[in-house]
Amino acid sequence: MTDLLDDRGILYIIADLLSIVTIASCLISKVPQIRTVQTLKSATGLSINGLLMELCSYTVTMLYNFTNGYAFLSYMEYPILLIQEYVLVYVVLKYENLLGKRAFIWAGVYAGVFFGFASGIIPSSLLMMLVPLTTPVGATSKVMQLVAILKSKNSQSVSLITWGISAFTNSTRIYTILLDSADRMLLANFGISTVLSTSVFLAAWYYKKPKQE
Repeated sequence: MTDLLDDRGILYIIADLLSIVTIASCLISKVPQIRTVQTLKSATGLSINGLLMELCSYTVTMLYNFTNGYAFLSYMEYPILLIQEYVLVYVVLKYENLLGKRAFIWAGVYAGVFFGFASGIIPSSLLMMLVPLTTPVGATSKVMQLVAILKSKNSQSVSLITWGISAFTNSTRIYTILLDSADRMLLANFGISTVLSTSVFLAAWYYKKPKQE
């Protein structure tokens, strides 16, 4: 009990609580965005290329944590986020009229690579080469989303709740990773993501317009 109440113990209790809050937030983080697109039947202000890059970044980060045996609580949100991201990409492709044979072929390739890494068929050493790319890829995906909003000057289809949760969960992960692994690549990734997610949130809030009939 004494160990639990010392400074180190308290820090880890806080980290676990933040992890739980982060995971709980991620359970619904993409849902508002999905519902917004479905309600409006439009993806105005959303960048499909940005979403696909975000999907790749989430995938590599999750597989990196999984194959390195990091504490599951420190990355549990990624499986949750991935499921929601799959649905979001699908509805955006649907309303952008981009669903077709090529889209399903690439989905099959993605599934094969994913399970190849998860099962160990593809050497995890390749992930070490890909992880450094998640920071620029993830950052670029958010920059593309920011540019899409600024260019259209319309964030009608962009969910403020989704981007607010994104900024919050990225910031909490900086703390939990510092205590769990202090992995510099992950810290850089979440630090940059926090800044950019906040920027997208602010731009979306500024350009939010009522639905035009």
